[in-house]
Amino acid sequence: MFELLFYAVPTLMIAGFGYGAFVLVRRARRIGRTWSQGLTAEGRCLRMFTTTSGGGGDTSVSTHVHHVYEFTTHDGRAVRFEEADGPATVLEGDFVTVRYLPEQPERATARPPAHGRLAAGTGCALAFFGVGIAFCAGFIAVAHTIFTEMDGMMP
Repeated sequence: MFELLFYAVPTLMIAGFGYGAFVLVRRARRIGRTWSQGLTAEGRCLRMFTTTSGGGGDTSVSTHVHHVYEFTTHDGRAVRFEEADGPATVLEGDFVTVRYLPEQPERATARPPAHGRLAAGTGCALAFFGVGIAFCAGFIAVAHTIFTEMDGMMP
């Protein structure tokens, strides 16, 4: 029963890494498609705010800039969306170019196209997930070898 722990936890971690990779690739494909095939509209920044995460003290604190944008689709519908980690140079009241897919205007982006940066960021994150999966698989293999050898030593 104790051995099950050495198989179950890494297997759950592999599933988590795999799901994270799936979500990451799906998001990157959606953003890339929005940049290359999406429609453009003039949008306006309605609100800009920051959030912080981290404990302070000995741990690092990170600050993220968020924007709330509003634009009108080509069929006349007003859409409002929030985007995290946008440029700090965009202030409330500024006009921006918004890119959106007609079937999902609420998933629009005001970030300018940067396909290379998107590919590099996605590749680095996928490498991280791959290392995590490889580590967990290696851990399972070593645990299996140890438990197999231990069974042979027991009377």
